[in-house]
This record gives sequence, structure tokens and C-alpha cells, in this order.
Amino acid sequence: MLITEDRDDVAVLRIEHGRVGALDVELLDALTEAVTATDRALLITGSGSSFSAGVDLRRILDGGRPYTEELLAALSRTFRAVFDHPRPTVAAVNGHAIAGGCVLALACDLRLMSGGRIGLTELTVGVPFPTAALEIVRHALGSRAGQVLLGAQTVDREQALTLGMVDEVTEPGELLPRALTLAAELAARSPEAYRLAKVQLHRPAQAAIEETAPDDAAVLAGWASDDTRLRIEAALAALARR
Repeated sequence: MLITEDRDDVAVLRIEHGRVGALDVELLDALTEAVTATDRALLITGSGSSFSAGVDLRRILDGGRPYTEELLAALSRTFRAVFDHPRPTVAAVNGHAIAGGCVLALACDLRLMSGGRIGLTELTVGVPFPTAALEIVRHALGSRAGQVLLGAQTVDREQALTLGMVDEVTEPGELLPRALTLAAELAARSPEAYRLAKVQLHRPAQAAIEETAPDDAAVLAGWASDDTRLRIEAALAALARR
């Protein structure tokens, strides 16, 4: 599910969960635990052709509102754990990073990408953004946030670089070594100075998350609505026909 490895001052977290690294409650809890348990710099990556293709839509249909509520809480915990981690965080995007997978990458300080497609596709299946996810997207993308979020499209690595979704593109064989080098360089800086700089940079996003947290009741209602279930069913049917 989640492979962890310490490389000197860098903790490498590799998602190996099913064919596309789909985010479910179990994987999210494992990610949150691994992130909060380490005092090292973090490198998050995936396996195969995917970094993470987003939430497991089938589990939402099968689990109904109780599972959806649990999932949304787990998503916010994981995104905030990565976003709040006091040491450097680097996403090595090895393949498709879709919806929640894209948010996970955007929660990191730096993002490198070697292949696949990346994008925020939540609106294509009618699910609103949890507060934490939206504010992390806004922090990472700035003036491009609306274009990327409302457009709900996926892009390749070159387009992602232009949009500011990633900071650097590499070839697949160079991705992990380059990401490890960058993570180690950042980890060599003063831990306290780095932590404080992140606190200062993230303060507007953190304030907005706390201020708009009541919106999450409306978010849950949107995810659990009949219309959303129909859109998810249609999306899964379309995937099955490919």
C-alpha cells in the first residue's frame, strides 16, 4: 500500500496501491501516519504509470454517505499533514496525478514530473472541493488556480510546467535521483528557519482553511448527492469502455 524508505535525511514514501494508486481511507491514513511520524524531509512518489489517480470512486458508491464522510475527513488530514510538514517536501510525479492525486502533489513544496497527465478533474464528476484541498490549490497555483480548477482538464508535463503545476520536468530514469538531490539540498538548510518560512508562507492558506471550514458540510452534501452518484457511475462506465 505504502512503501517507506529512509535515504539519509530524506524519507521516501512510495504509493503502491492497486493499479493506479487510488486514494481510499486506508491509504490516506497510512500516508498521514507516515508523514507525521518522521522528522526528515519527505519525497512522495508513485509506482507504475501513476502517482495517484485520485479517490477510489467505486468505494464511494459502495460505501454511501458514511464512507464518503470518513473519506473526506481522511483526505483533509492527509493534505494538511503534507502541507504542514515542517521539513522540505518533494513530489516526484512519475505518472498520472489526477484530482486528489494532483492535490497531494500540490501540497508539497516542490514538484517534479516525468510523465503521465496531471489535473484537477473533480468538477467533471460533480464533486466540490474540500476546504483544505481548495486552499492548498490556491496557495500552490496562485492566479492560475481558477483556470486549472474550473477547467477540470488534465495536461501533460510540459503544459503543467507552463501552468506552474510542477516546478521541473525530467525523464523517467532521472526523476527519483533528481528529486532526492533536491530534497537533500533543502534538508541541509536550517530546520528551524525552514519551518518558520513555511509557517509564514502558509499563513494565509491556513487562516482561510479555518475560516471556511463550515463549508465542508456543504461539500459532504455535494459528494453524497444523487446527482453526484449518477455522475460517478457514468464516469466509471466510461472508464470500463476504454
